[in-house]
Amino acid sequence: MAEFLQRFLGGAKSSASSVSADIDSDFADFATAASPVAPAHAASHAAAAGATASAATTFDTAHLSSAGRPYTKWYRVWERTTLADFYQELVLLPILVLVVLVNLWGSRANRQRAKEWAATHLPMLESEFASIGFSGKRSSKLGLKDEVESSELAKTLVGSTDVPDDMMREKSKDTYITYATGRQNVAYLDIKLTLYPRYNPFKWFFEAAGSFFLDSMPMPVERMEAIAYCFDGKEKAMVSHTPSQGSGSKESTYDGFVWAVVHKDKMKQLREERYDLSLTTTKDHPKLPIWTTVMSESAEVTDALLTPEMIKAATDAGEDLEALIVSDQPMDAPKKLNDTIPKKRVSLSMRLNHSAPSTSLFAIFLRLPDHLVSTAHFRPEAMRKIKATREDEMRKIRKVDEDEKSEERRNQSDKTKKEERDRKLGNLSDVEQKKFLEKEREKDLRKSQKKKSVR
Repeated sequence: MAEFLQRFLGGAKSSASSVSADIDSDFADFATAASPVAPAHAASHAAAAGATASAATTFDTAHLSSAGRPYTKWYRVWERTTLADFYQELVLLPILVLVVLVNLWGSRANRQRAKEWAATHLPMLESEFASIGFSGKRSSKLGLKDEVESSELAKTLVGSTDVPDDMMREKSKDTYITYATGRQNVAYLDIKLTLYPRYNPFKWFFEAAGSFFLDSMPMPVERMEAIAYCFDGKEKAMVSHTPSQGSGSKESTYDGFVWAVVHKDKMKQLREERYDLSLTTTKDHPKLPIWTTVMSESAEVTDALLTPEMIKAATDAGEDLEALIVSDQPMDAPKKLNDTIPKKRVSLSMRLNHSAPSTSLFAIFLRLPDHLVSTAHFRPEAMRKIKATREDEMRKIRKVDEDEKSEERRNQSDKTKKEERDRKLGNLSDVEQKKFLEKEREKDLRKSQKKKSVR
């Protein structure tokens, strides 16, 4: 057995050696080739690696980086870095902190500014409306008469700016809104406060600089905009529950018109931006301050609305008054007849101020819908010009609408004729198609010659 294994292994060895000999014979040309020599830079690297390995346990200058610091473990940051590595961060970090602090200060200042306005004006809203803010809760009183005693909200806000969060909402860092509803003759009231972008001084500066050089960019101001949407006899359609109006009170309807008292600096801008004010004529009133003017569709309307109380409030408000507008027409130019349906509203725009003269005009604005319902019923002669203007505008819109419809019908007819022509051509042979196209060409030529002769 041992002899057999020895013979077997020996034979396998001899066969394996013969195979390797055969294989080596194929590479005989390479056997005589010179051994490869490493290039100079490879040799230097190898030598450096050997020197490093031999001196691994000792520290010398070979372990120093270009900055003169030793190479250490990755977690030993204090050994691998110095203060010079963070010069860029030391410059950027204070700037970042300053931006954050300015943003926080500006947001807080605007919030305080809005709460100061709310502390002055929300008690007036609480005495006129049943619900203020966005919580849906009813206020303590539904006031339609002059009340001598202070309301509960006024007692809460006196001497402080602790305004409930649900009464005023922060839409953005420079915009605050509030809402009121539940009043006779008024469906609801929207109020928006626009403040300076104190949280972003760069934006504030560029807006101010742009308004100085460009007429199209308005000067940034702090503004209060309020819009009261009147019922106009549509109480049942607009709300499910309306305040009791009493048996002796009139309905909430009044004649539709456009009338405004505006600051002369805003007159041109309002006429260009608002369609409803473009229907009016401008005329100064001797009882109003010199910086204001009246935009009205009828002199009788001006005589009815410009009461002594309103004249005094406008005079006291000074140049804070931007516009007090009564309108039944849309702000944007209507393109369809449905857009001309009257939507009566009263709006007030003022520069933000918390003084007593400012609040007197705001109080006049809140009660103006009641004055409209009681007095804005004019003679047919006075309304004839206003209705003529409305009909003329509706005629223009109707003409544009008819032109668009006729153009649409024409395009549809051309499309149908083209489809019919293509269908006929598809059913004809090549020779018949050629004859058909020649007839069309001759027909078009005759039409063009006829048009030239008519001209």
